[in-house]
Amino acid sequence: MADPIDTIKRAAAEAIAADKPVQLLFGTVISAAPLKIQLDQKATLLEPMLVLTRNVTDYEMDIDVSHWTEFEKEHQHSTSDGATALPTSHRHKYVGIKKVKIHNALLEGDVVVLARIQKGKRYVVLDRISPIPELKGEWL
Repeated sequence: MADPIDTIKRAAAEAIAADKPVQLLFGTVISAAPLKIQLDQKATLLEPMLVLTRNVTDYEMDIDVSHWTEFEKEHQHSTSDGATALPTSHRHKYVGIKKVKIHNALLEGDVVVLARIQKGKRYVVLDRISPIPELKGEWL
């Protein structure tokens, strides 16, 4: 006769496996538009199956800034009466709350970590593991 404790453990393990609770998986982006993520040789996830977190999307946010622009070479500004001022070299104060766009969308070749939602019909793309997007900003 089977041990009652082992029987309960086996039943619990089978119930968990049947419900397919959250499971972490790794995949590779094989297409950015439309988004396709390959889990293995047989499984490819299509965009409607994916829930994207902010970690893997482009998004906008507000930031506080308080600095001066770099000293610019000679350039002109219009005056309040519409005339053009004489060329001059100067800096501009840049201050306040400014909106910036974070370029973080998935790209082909990115390796991602996903969480399979119960029953395996939807997947949350949690974050990119590699490669990190190339920085292209002007202040590098």
